[in-house]
Amino acid sequence: MNLLSIKHIYFLGIGGIGMSALARYYKRLGYAVAGYDKTESPLTQALVQEGIAVNYMESIAFMQQHINTTNDTLIVLTPAVPKTHLELVYLQTHKYNLYKRAQVLGHISNNQPTLAIAGTHGKTTTSSMLGHIMQCHTPTIAFMGGITANYNSNLLLPEIITAQTPCVVEADEYDRSFLTLHPQVAAITSVDADHLDIYGTHDYLLESFALFAQQVNQTVILKHELNFTPTTKATQLTYSLNNINAHYYATNITIVDGFYVFDIVTPSETITNIKFGMPGLHNVENAIAATAVAMQMPYVKTSIIKEALQSFGGVKRRFEYIVRTPRCIYIDDYA
Repeated sequence: MNLLSIKHIYFLGIGGIGMSALARYYKRLGYAVAGYDKTESPLTQALVQEGIAVNYMESIAFMQQHINTTNDTLIVLTPAVPKTHLELVYLQTHKYNLYKRAQVLGHISNNQPTLAIAGTHGKTTTSSMLGHIMQCHTPTIAFMGGITANYNSNLLLPEIITAQTPCVVEADEYDRSFLTLHPQVAAITSVDADHLDIYGTHDYLLESFALFAQQVNQTVILKHELNFTPTTKATQLTYSLNNINAHYYATNITIVDGFYVFDIVTPSETITNIKFGMPGLHNVENAIAATAVAMQMPYVKTSIIKEALQSFGGVKRRFEYIVRTPRCIYIDDYA
């Protein structure tokens, strides 16, 4: 993919959480960005407020206002767009450059030192934690699969991007999207049977996760309890909630005033007395995974990891606290 001549980027399905992050990314880099989505939502409304034109009807006339020639226009589409969509048919007929969201994310991330979180569950919260940890260290690019409370966005983007700027991505197994990624470090949180409409069988899903692991360049971090040991060129490490045979695990887990307090044992030191605001032991486990990935970067400090975990506000509608008082707790979770 060569973006040197591209000036216009049009998204088919711009309202999706991953697509909207890419739209924001290119808008902030100065491209002319617009798109279609079938449903207006708070997310598309936010895009409009940020200067991105969004249309909710299949309209070739609207699209023609926001694209130019096949040489300077990039079309990004989600697999959910039907083949009969009027705009898609027009673009295919006129030989425009059509790329899936995953291909574009792969292009961006493959030019940066990339940290990825994969897994059939846990990846959105864990990648958001990791993005926050890295942002607390250095300006970071992060494409997150949810709206984070700390930044009220699904995108982190520094004003200045260099070849050393880290990039955090959620590596999505749907439609084998994560096979466009070649991260420096990746964690795999789970490999449960999912998306069998795409894969057919659990074995084929595991095969894709194994292929993803083979594309990791430096370190693959696996949940210790997974019955999954892919062959990789990268070093393999493990994490666990409390299994002392893992390289990273928690100990001294207690609850104080409604907060989890725990230590994280790492191969080099123990991060002590972390006061963590997210509910559920599964989120403690996610925090360990995010810590393990972050610590593969040589400039990351455990003192800042501790501060970042303590200040992490969560992801909207992912076990999100709406009310949190001594007498009443109300949690919103989309699932």
